[in-house]
Amino acid sequence: MLIDTHCHIDFKDFDHDRDDVINRALKAGVTKIINVASSIEGSHRAVELANRYDMVYATVGVHPHDAKSVTDSVISELKSLAKDKKVVAIGEVGLDYYRNLSPKEDQASAFKKFIYLALDLDLPLIIHAREADRDALNILKTEKREALRGVIHCFSGTADFMKECLDIGFFISFTANITFKKADGLRIVARDIPPERLLLETDAPFLAPQAMRGSRNEPAYMTHLAGEWSRLLDLSKDDVARITTHNANSLFKLKLDEASKIAYEIRDSLYLNITNRCTNACYFCVRNRTSFVKGHNLRLDEEPSADQIIKAVNGAKKYREIVFCGYGEPTLRLDVIKEVAGVLKARGSVKVRIVTNGHGDLINSRKISRELAGLVDKVSVSLNTDTGEAYYKYCKPEFGPDTYGSVTSFIKDCVRNKIEVEVTCLDLPGVDLKRCETIAKELGGVFRLRSLGATG
Repeated sequence: MLIDTHCHIDFKDFDHDRDDVINRALKAGVTKIINVASSIEGSHRAVELANRYDMVYATVGVHPHDAKSVTDSVISELKSLAKDKKVVAIGEVGLDYYRNLSPKEDQASAFKKFIYLALDLDLPLIIHAREADRDALNILKTEKREALRGVIHCFSGTADFMKECLDIGFFISFTANITFKKADGLRIVARDIPPERLLLETDAPFLAPQAMRGSRNEPAYMTHLAGEWSRLLDLSKDDVARITTHNANSLFKLKLDEASKIAYEIRDSLYLNITNRCTNACYFCVRNRTSFVKGHNLRLDEEPSADQIIKAVNGAKKYREIVFCGYGEPTLRLDVIKEVAGVLKARGSVKVRIVTNGHGDLINSRKISRELAGLVDKVSVSLNTDTGEAYYKYCKPEFGPDTYGSVTSFIKDCVRNKIEVEVTCLDLPGVDLKRCETIAKELGGVFRLRSLGATG
């Protein structure tokens, strides 16, 4: 399931086979298409097409090439058109200094008008910025409001520009330009994007993927783009499709029907979401921002029973590992872990891992690693910091300032009971990561650095 968040199927390039293009997209797994307008006339065409095809949505806007034509009456016309139920964004709008077909001052003026229009209508922006990164960003920062949201389309900028766009809350969209043979530099930048902020687009009829170079691009070729992102981000194609579909549904306020999950796949592992409760209150926790991890809704209505969890595990042997993780601290339900892990082990050879904050001994008022031995092969413990003071500051454990010591004790007990231990820390301000690595080794674990904001 993929969403092409930016294409131009209203262009004359598709006049002779538009129905076939739509059908090929559906067969390729593209379930929604956002047809992006670039002119007044194109805005009308986009709305007309969106009302003709169920899977097509529209935007309204004027490309910066024609910025000098954006008068108040044009804005008024687009505002009226944007009230159609199939219009999901304002775009594509922005700045283009590569061709400079409109004076820069006219481009800036029009861009600001479209920002105000997006805010007025509570619609996201689809932004075109070509050789105008700094000016586009300055305008966005100057006009930024809490409600302003959007995507930088057809991204081809620097890593610094991408970071600044992410910092102000925008999504980033790449076309099939990342598949080109000579796009190594862009691929290096692309690898650093958090998947939760990525959108996919074809920009059809332009920029066909490398395998189709020289031909007209179309939404069905999204599969080439998803395959490239799978390689770049070390995710499965299903992961890429699910995550970017959720991102697009969220940004453009399309229908969200993702039910909450007990068992959910990421890459070649199956994760078990058994509780939403936690004994930490980390300021950086994903739960403070969203119910979703890698496109999966983990907000449980109620905690599942052991039988429900076992039923949700389908074909355990096909996964590299089964992981108790989810949206809370698994050892709050120690008995459930033991029961489910026991059934999984009895069924055959399967690796079981727990992702934990290491509070299990405190939660259960006893040392628990011996009970886990033989049922759990590995624990990933979120130590997070290099000192107890920093841990208490950032994680706010309910057990008080001495919690860090209990976490390190839990790690040592797991090692003594022959449970493999991975100790993870975050690149938090003021945390000495070299010291974290040393601590992990001294405790008998293997160190892994996690990036702030990255989940799953």
